[in-house]
Amino acid sequence: MSHELGRLEDLPQDYRDDLKALNLVPLWPSLRAVLPPGVPTRATQAIHWPYATLKPLLLKAGELTPIEKAERRVLVLANPGHGLENMKASPAMYLGMQLLLPGEWAPSHRHTPNAVRMIVEGEGAYTTVDGEKCPMRRGDLILTPTGLWHEHGHDGTEPVVWLDVLDLPLVYYMEASYHINGTRQTVKQGSGDRAWTRAGVVPTQVFGRSDKRYPMLRYPWVDTRAALLAMVANEPQLDCVQVTYVNPGTGDDAENILGFYALMLKPGQTLTLPARSPSQVFHLIEGGVNVSTCGKTFALVESDTCCAPGYETVTLTNRSADQPAFVFIADETPLHRKLGVYETR
Repeated sequence: MSHELGRLEDLPQDYRDDLKALNLVPLWPSLRAVLPPGVPTRATQAIHWPYATLKPLLLKAGELTPIEKAERRVLVLANPGHGLENMKASPAMYLGMQLLLPGEWAPSHRHTPNAVRMIVEGEGAYTTVDGEKCPMRRGDLILTPTGLWHEHGHDGTEPVVWLDVLDLPLVYYMEASYHINGTRQTVKQGSGDRAWTRAGVVPTQVFGRSDKRYPMLRYPWVDTRAALLAMVANEPQLDCVQVTYVNPGTGDDAENILGFYALMLKPGQTLTLPARSPSQVFHLIEGGVNVSTCGKTFALVESDTCCAPGYETVTLTNRSADQPAFVFIADETPLHRKLGVYETR
């Protein structure tokens, strides 16, 4: 059935006025817009945020706005396809580059959106989540899941920068987004990344498993990188060397709306990822990688970030002939799976 549907202007003005007065809208003039044939309408654009151009502006923000006036000093990586004022990278992902200067403390709060921190550069800072103090080192992934108290502090001597990834657009759309301020947390002994350091073994107290929703809050890059290298050493023929950040107690995704992954490209490797329904964000931890999608190619250097809409193939090329490259990926896969709309084409 492909015939043209009726237009709004085909209806008499008095009929349209009657509908409007009763808050009614005819579907058929907009049916093809909300249910297009074959492929969804996507506002998300393929876009690149070079860190070299972003960093000076972020450091300038540190000079212009004290932490007391900012609470969280962040430059939002906004996708122009969604309108800069909406602060979206994709339909369900918010990205922000956050700066913490030596001696600063970003006060404790909790909020409904889930967040993760991918550490970009610097030493000496930490995030305390639910009483667990998580050191921040380049490439580390730190979770601040929905409802958990978290704060940021800096005992070092150089600026620390990290990439925030939140499901804020979705939670805001659902009219469920809010925060609550708190007081400085008391740090507990121990940390999840020391208790969960080996695959296949689970801490067990007299045959009882932990009931913590998020048993591991910090995923050290040194361990993730070693896992990727071990995969290559064990199976050199692997085309795609990739790991998923998961809840080690359940095997589910680390958080419940967005998915997080680390991918290694062998020297000189080109890898084409299939067209999948979720949007994707790529952040380069190490190396030099070309990201090609939607007719564009972005030459990523370390700490660069780019975004690709869903339903598009993405080709990644390691520009180095003798060194591996490491990419952090965030996407909307868990959300799509929960909604039953996930697909690979």
